Amino acid sequence: MKLAVAKWTLGPLLLAQGRRVRRETPVLPEPPGPREGEAGEGPRLRLLVVGDSAGAGVGAATQDEAVTGRIVAGLRDRFRVEYRLIARTGASTASTIRHLERIEAFATDAVVTSLGVNDVTGDVGVARFLELQDRLHELLRAKFGARLILATSIPPMERFPALPQPLRWYLGARARELDRALAAALPDGRGAEYLALAGELDAAHMAADGFHPGPAVYAAWGAAAAARISAARPGR
Repeated sequence: MKLAVAKWTLGPLLLAQGRRVRRETPVLPEPPGPREGEAGEGPRLRLLVVGDSAGAGVGAATQDEAVTGRIVAGLRDRFRVEYRLIARTGASTASTIRHLERIEAFATDAVVTSLGVNDVTGDVGVARFLELQDRLHELLRAKFGARLILATSIPPMERFPALPQPLRWYLGARARELDRALAAALPDGRGAEYLALAGELDAAHMAADGFHPGPAVYAAWGAAAAARISAARPGR
């Protein structure tokens, strides 16, 4: 109710601030580097990372410094990792589902998702967000054979330096609302789990645009994902 009242009373200001942020925030590119490949030796483990601009590594200099590269680095000493990255700037849960439905199927063992920020900015409600997340997880299991799905938490948007007040407060509250619902819905008993975002998210640890993770955050995030995957050993 509090957020609904805030949206109604502050709506014009929030809309104006959102437009200004999109207009004035530097647009950082998705980093260069391979989005699929193989690394390491040992039992085969097929890794898929899907999601938005953070999943694509915006804020890192290369894919090696981004989340996919950091996960692979944490797994390559124990597994022969076959990895693939399907992520793009602006992706939401709904648009990711549509994209995965269109592409040709391939086999994967472990999936790490990076979604939620664009659902927050797109004003997706809690019930709809959980419905979409469940559809995504079922698609990853049915079409791609995923045994383990790690749904990364939605970052605390109230800490994003690029956002002015009260937009920062409002989007932060919306992010917490969706994130708490996601955490409460997982694990789902079918291989999907909640992965808390590791690392500090303040100005010193974020990218130059004040909106994306910096290398230290990607390193902590990748290490946490790799540790969970190693413990689960979802490979065939």
